[in-house]
Amino acid sequence: MDHEVTSDEGHAGELVILVHGLWTPAAVFVLHSRWLERLGYRTLRFGYRSVRATLSENAAELQTRVAETSAESIHLVGHSLGGLIILDMLAQTGDPRLRRAVLLGTPCSDSYAARRLSSFWGLPTLLGQSTMEWLSRGPDATTLQRSTVEVGVLAGTRSVGLGRVLADLPTPNDGLVTLAETRLPGATDFIDLPLAHSEMLVSRRCAAQIVYFLASGRFMHAADPEEFPRIE
Repeated sequence: MDHEVTSDEGHAGELVILVHGLWTPAAVFVLHSRWLERLGYRTLRFGYRSVRATLSENAAELQTRVAETSAESIHLVGHSLGGLIILDMLAQTGDPRLRRAVLLGTPCSDSYAARRLSSFWGLPTLLGQSTMEWLSRGPDATTLQRSTVEVGVLAGTRSVGLGRVLADLPTPNDGLVTLAETRLPGATDFIDLPLAHSEMLVSRRCAAQIVYFLASGRFMHAADPEEFPRIE
Protein backbone atom coordinates (compact mmCIF):
# COMPACT_ATOMS: atom_id res chain seq x y z
CA MET A 1 0.00 0.00 0.00
CA ASP A 2 1.24 3.47 -0.87
CA HIS A 3 1.82 5.97 1.90
CA GLU A 4 2.12 9.71 1.23
CA VAL A 5 3.09 12.45 3.68
CA THR A 6 2.91 16.17 2.99
CA SER A 7 5.31 18.75 4.43
CA ASP A 8 4.77 22.49 4.63
CA GLU A 9 8.46 23.40 4.73
CA GLY A 10 11.01 24.49 2.09
CA HIS A 11 10.68 21.61 -0.37
CA ALA A 12 6.91 21.29 -0.05
CA GLY A 13 6.48 21.53 -3.82
CA GLU A 14 8.82 18.58 -4.33
CA LEU A 15 7.66 14.98 -4.00
CA VAL A 16 10.06 12.08 -3.53
CA ILE A 17 8.66 8.70 -4.54
CA LEU A 18 10.45 5.82 -2.79
CA VAL A 19 10.33 2.44 -4.55
CA HIS A 20 11.27 -0.66 -2.53
CA GLY A 21 12.97 -3.81 -3.78
CA LEU A 22 12.17 -7.51 -4.04
CA TRP A 23 10.34 -9.30 -1.18
CA THR A 24 9.96 -6.11 0.86
CA PRO A 25 7.03 -3.79 1.61
CA ALA A 26 6.93 -0.04 1.12
CA ALA A 27 7.53 0.31 4.87
CA VAL A 28 11.24 -0.49 4.43
CA PHE A 29 11.68 3.12 3.35
CA VAL A 30 10.15 4.54 6.53
CA LEU A 31 13.46 5.98 7.80
CA HIS A 32 14.38 7.63 4.51
CA SER A 33 10.83 8.96 4.26
CA ARG A 34 11.09 10.46 7.74
CA TRP A 35 14.50 12.01 7.07
CA LEU A 36 13.31 13.57 3.81
CA GLU A 37 10.13 14.91 5.41
CA ARG A 38 12.16 16.63 8.12
CA LEU A 39 13.99 18.48 5.36
CA GLY A 40 10.69 19.62 3.89
CA TYR A 41 10.10 17.12 1.07
CA ARG A 42 6.81 15.38 0.49
CA THR A 43 7.24 11.62 0.24
CA LEU A 44 5.32 8.72 -1.17
CA ARG A 45 6.34 5.15 -0.44
CA PHE A 46 5.20 3.28 -3.53
CA GLY A 47 4.07 -0.27 -2.86
CA TYR A 48 3.88 -2.86 -5.62
CA ARG A 49 3.76 -6.63 -6.15
CA SER A 50 7.42 -7.47 -6.52
CA VAL A 51 6.82 -11.20 -7.06
CA ARG A 52 3.39 -11.57 -8.63
CA ALA A 53 3.47 -8.71 -11.15
CA THR A 54 5.79 -8.22 -14.10
CA LEU A 55 8.33 -5.42 -14.38
CA SER A 56 6.24 -3.81 -17.11
CA GLU A 57 3.10 -3.93 -14.98
CA ASN A 58 4.83 -2.41 -11.98
CA ALA A 59 6.44 0.32 -14.10
CA ALA A 60 3.02 1.16 -15.56
CA GLU A 61 1.56 1.36 -12.04
CA LEU A 62 4.37 3.69 -10.98
CA GLN A 63 3.72 5.84 -14.03
CA THR A 64 0.07 6.08 -12.98
CA ARG A 65 1.08 7.23 -9.49
CA VAL A 66 3.32 9.88 -11.02
CA ALA A 67 0.51 11.12 -13.26
CA GLU A 68 -1.95 11.26 -10.36
CA THR A 69 0.16 13.43 -8.07
CA SER A 70 -0.22 17.20 -8.05
CA ALA A 71 3.42 17.85 -7.09
CA GLU A 72 5.28 20.56 -8.97
CA SER A 73 8.52 18.56 -9.04
CA ILE A 74 8.97 14.81 -8.65
CA HIS A 75 12.09 12.88 -7.64
CA LEU A 76 12.49 9.11 -7.49
CA VAL A 77 14.52 6.86 -5.20
CA GLY A 78 14.65 3.11 -5.83
CA HIS A 79 16.34 0.30 -3.97
CA SER A 80 17.52 -2.75 -5.92
CA LEU A 81 14.59 -4.00 -8.06
CA GLY A 82 12.84 -0.70 -7.34
CA GLY A 83 15.54 1.04 -9.36
CA LEU A 84 14.85 -1.23 -12.33
CA ILE A 85 11.16 -0.33 -12.14
CA ILE A 86 12.10 3.36 -12.14
CA LEU A 87 14.31 2.89 -15.20
CA ASP A 88 11.57 0.97 -17.00
CA MET A 89 9.11 3.76 -16.25
CA LEU A 90 11.54 6.46 -17.44
CA ALA A 91 11.77 4.67 -20.77
CA GLN A 92 8.00 5.06 -21.15
CA THR A 93 7.13 8.50 -19.78
CA GLY A 94 8.21 12.06 -20.46
CA ASP A 95 6.42 13.78 -17.57
CA PRO A 96 8.16 17.18 -17.39
CA ARG A 97 7.84 17.28 -13.60
CA LEU A 98 10.31 14.41 -13.19
CA ARG A 99 13.62 15.90 -12.07
CA ARG A 100 16.12 13.51 -10.44
CA ALA A 101 16.39 9.86 -9.46
CA VAL A 102 18.72 7.96 -7.16
CA LEU A 103 19.24 4.21 -7.57
CA LEU A 104 20.46 2.29 -4.52
CA GLY A 105 22.16 -1.05 -5.11
CA THR A 106 20.34 -1.51 -8.40
CA PRO A 107 21.77 -4.13 -10.79
CA CYS A 108 21.49 -1.86 -13.82
CA SER A 109 23.56 -3.96 -16.21
CA ASP A 110 22.99 -7.52 -14.97
CA SER A 111 22.62 -9.67 -11.86
CA TYR A 112 24.98 -12.60 -11.46
CA ALA A 113 23.25 -13.63 -8.23
CA ALA A 114 19.76 -13.60 -9.75
CA ARG A 115 20.87 -15.57 -12.81
CA ARG A 116 22.60 -18.19 -10.67
CA LEU A 117 19.69 -18.51 -8.26
CA SER A 118 17.17 -18.74 -11.12
CA SER A 119 18.93 -21.86 -12.38
CA PHE A 120 17.78 -23.83 -9.33
CA TRP A 121 14.43 -25.62 -9.35
CA GLY A 122 11.61 -23.54 -7.89
CA LEU A 123 13.64 -20.37 -7.44
CA PRO A 124 12.36 -18.55 -10.57
CA THR A 125 8.94 -18.51 -8.90
CA LEU A 126 10.45 -17.16 -5.70
CA LEU A 127 12.43 -14.50 -7.56
CA GLY A 128 9.17 -13.34 -9.09
CA GLN A 129 7.84 -12.19 -12.42
CA SER A 130 9.47 -8.75 -12.33
CA THR A 131 12.96 -10.18 -11.86
CA MET A 132 12.47 -12.94 -14.41
CA GLU A 133 11.12 -10.51 -17.03
CA TRP A 134 14.16 -8.29 -16.54
CA LEU A 135 16.57 -11.23 -16.76
CA SER A 136 14.91 -12.45 -19.94
CA ARG A 137 15.13 -9.16 -21.81
CA GLY A 138 18.23 -7.57 -20.29
CA PRO A 139 18.91 -3.88 -19.64
CA ASP A 140 18.07 -1.12 -22.11
CA ALA A 141 21.25 0.92 -22.54
CA THR A 142 19.32 3.70 -24.30
CA THR A 143 16.87 4.41 -21.46
CA LEU A 144 18.57 7.58 -20.25
CA GLN A 145 19.10 8.83 -23.78
CA ARG A 146 15.33 9.20 -24.01
CA SER A 147 14.93 10.88 -20.61
CA THR A 148 15.76 14.31 -19.21
CA VAL A 149 15.87 12.95 -15.65
CA GLU A 150 19.24 13.18 -13.91
CA VAL A 151 20.09 9.78 -12.44
CA GLY A 152 22.59 9.10 -9.67
CA VAL A 153 23.76 5.59 -8.86
CA LEU A 154 24.81 4.65 -5.33
CA ALA A 155 26.44 1.24 -4.84
CA GLY A 156 27.58 -0.70 -1.78
CA THR A 157 30.86 -2.54 -1.26
CA ARG A 158 30.26 -4.34 2.06
CA SER A 159 29.87 -8.00 1.18
CA VAL A 160 27.21 -9.15 3.65
CA GLY A 161 23.98 -10.75 2.48
CA LEU A 162 22.22 -13.51 0.55
CA GLY A 163 24.77 -13.43 -2.24
CA ARG A 164 27.36 -14.94 0.06
CA VAL A 165 25.81 -18.36 -0.56
CA LEU A 166 27.30 -17.98 -4.02
CA ALA A 167 30.99 -18.49 -3.35
CA ASP A 168 31.97 -17.15 -6.76
CA LEU A 169 30.01 -13.87 -6.61
CA PRO A 170 32.42 -11.35 -8.20
CA THR A 171 33.92 -8.72 -5.93
CA PRO A 172 33.54 -6.01 -4.89
CA ASN A 173 29.88 -6.44 -4.07
CA ASP A 174 27.29 -5.41 -1.48
CA GLY A 175 26.46 -8.99 -0.55
CA LEU A 176 24.06 -9.39 -3.46
CA VAL A 177 24.87 -6.99 -6.31
CA THR A 178 28.36 -6.47 -7.68
CA LEU A 179 29.83 -3.01 -8.10
CA ALA A 180 30.21 -3.56 -11.84
CA GLU A 181 26.51 -4.46 -12.18
CA THR A 182 25.41 -1.09 -10.80
CA ARG A 183 27.05 0.88 -13.62
CA LEU A 184 24.52 2.68 -15.79
CA PRO A 185 25.43 4.29 -19.14
CA GLY A 186 24.37 7.93 -19.14
CA ALA A 187 24.07 8.27 -15.36
CA THR A 188 24.86 11.76 -14.06
CA ASP A 189 27.00 10.59 -11.14
CA PHE A 190 28.11 7.43 -9.36
CA ILE A 191 29.36 6.78 -5.85
CA ASP A 192 30.10 3.68 -3.79
CA LEU A 193 29.86 3.45 -0.01
CA PRO A 194 31.01 0.72 2.43
CA LEU A 195 27.43 -0.52 2.92
CA ALA A 196 25.73 -3.87 2.45
CA HIS A 197 22.70 -4.18 0.19
CA SER A 198 20.06 -3.86 2.93
CA GLU A 199 22.07 -1.38 5.02
CA MET A 200 21.28 1.30 2.45
CA LEU A 201 17.73 1.37 3.81
CA VAL A 202 18.82 2.43 7.30
CA SER A 203 22.00 4.40 6.65
CA ARG A 204 22.13 8.11 7.43
CA ARG A 205 25.22 8.37 5.25
CA CYS A 206 23.22 6.96 2.36
CA ALA A 207 20.37 9.35 3.13
CA ALA A 208 22.74 12.32 3.12
CA GLN A 209 23.97 11.37 -0.34
CA ILE A 210 20.39 11.06 -1.58
CA VAL A 211 19.56 14.52 -0.24
CA TYR A 212 22.72 16.00 -1.75
CA PHE A 213 21.95 14.53 -5.16
CA LEU A 214 18.32 15.63 -5.13
CA ALA A 215 19.43 19.19 -4.39
CA SER A 216 22.47 19.44 -6.66
CA GLY A 217 22.33 16.70 -9.29
CA ARG A 218 25.53 15.09 -8.03
CA PHE A 219 26.83 13.18 -5.03
CA MET A 220 29.19 14.56 -2.45
CA HIS A 221 32.61 13.04 -3.03
CA ALA A 222 35.59 13.07 -0.68
CA ALA A 223 37.21 16.06 -2.37
CA ASP A 224 34.10 18.24 -2.19
CA PRO A 225 34.53 21.18 0.18
CA GLU A 226 30.85 21.56 1.09
CA GLU A 227 29.51 20.39 4.43
CA PHE A 228 27.65 17.08 4.44
CA PRO A 229 23.84 17.38 4.69
CA ARG A 230 22.62 16.97 8.25
CA ILE A 231 20.32 13.96 8.61
CA GLU A 232 18.40 13.69 11.87
